[in-house]
Amino acid sequence: MNKIKNIKLVVTDIDGVWTDAKMHYTNDGDFMKSFSTYDGMAVQILREKGLETVIITSENSKIVLERAKKLKIKNIVLNEKNKLKKLKEICASKKISLREVAYIGDDLNDVEVLENVGFSALSNNSPIKDKVNVDYVTVRKGGDGAFREFADLIIKEK
Repeated sequence: MNKIKNIKLVVTDIDGVWTDAKMHYTNDGDFMKSFSTYDGMAVQILREKGLETVIITSENSKIVLERAKKLKIKNIVLNEKNKLKKLKEICASKKISLREVAYIGDDLNDVEVLENVGFSALSNNSPIKDKVNVDYVTVRKGGDGAFREFADLIIKEK
């Protein structure tokens, strides 16, 4: 886990990492997502250790925006189809390299980022965990503290 020592930024997908990847619809067509409070606490713990959490998701969800706002996450990118390009822009603005980024995702739209960052992880319920080579696969499933486990590992190894 020597790769973790150089991490300066923690980046995460949402659906399938912070959630169980399910979308619950009401009769009125509204949808809901369920978030684990463990993952919310992880953001605070990372912040206390000097590590910023960034969210990059391909979804355009007000629910995600509200969750990020509650957790005081300043850098959230919604509706992003090219996550690697956006992450490169974020890194350039912070004057850090991709090798100084830890990223956790769960699906095909995360692969390009996973292959280019310094420390990569998938949530345990990821449908691609047996097809993609990453540094770590969480024991916990998305929506059940997977991001917290990822954050705890980073803090422990730094």
